[in-house]
Amino acid sequence: MADRPLPPCGLYRTTRALGDQVPAGRLVYFHNHGDPGPGVYLPVSWRQNRASFPERGILLPGDWWAASLDPLAAEGFYRVRETFYCCEKQCQTFEPDQLVQLGYTAEADPLLFVPEVIDSVFIIPDRGTRIDRSRIAKLHPLKTPVSSSEPGLQ
Repeated sequence: MADRPLPPCGLYRTTRALGDQVPAGRLVYFHNHGDPGPGVYLPVSWRQNRASFPERGILLPGDWWAASLDPLAAEGFYRVRETFYCCEKQCQTFEPDQLVQLGYTAEADPLLFVPEVIDSVFIIPDRGTRIDRSRIAKLHPLKTPVSSSEPGLQ
């Protein structure tokens, strides 16, 4: 059987386990051209609501396994396009043009963090609101440069 083309590098949710190393339902970074080959990387920490990943990942058993990955929207800053609630219980409202930061839990559940200005300082909270994944469609990504001062972390 011919292998399928590999998906692009990025954030994914696993839908099947990868041996004993990566359970189903986990946030991973997929790298389609890693060293020594395509693999997944489990988060090792979070910094400013963004997952950090190690230099070395876990090799795929074959390119076919990558088809089980469920793509996720990129972490980062977004603008709310239209009013929505976090969930069916309507615990928190997000308004048009509001600035939010999208992040994920280790289980790949989306979280929204709402920055605010306190005493003239731009503050990004370290606690977010879990949202239904379908709500991400109501966000528009902002172009924000991202870099890391820590060697080896993506």
